[in-house]
Amino acid sequence: MNKKRTIEVFSAGCPACEETITLVNSLACPSCEVTVLDMRRPEVAAKAKQYGIRSVPSVVIDGQLAACCQGRGVGADTLKTGGLGVPL
Repeated sequence: MNKKRTIEVFSAGCPACEETITLVNSLACPSCEVTVLDMRRPEVAAKAKQYGIRSVPSVVIDGQLAACCQGRGVGADTLKTGGLGVPL
């Protein structure tokens, strides 16, 4: 059997993304196939949206958004709670 685990790293080329790519590559085993996807490309951004990715870097393992990458991203409620749009 020659099955591979598919690992997709969604990146925008920033230092945090590069750090994540390095980490993923260091943890990958011989049966892991790591692909880095550039979020600046429209087709990659569309694929990320299908996975529910809201921020980068994000990692998808075998078609599932990794738990560490879920629920992140900018949200209006969180920004308002932090004071955005609230007069001083």
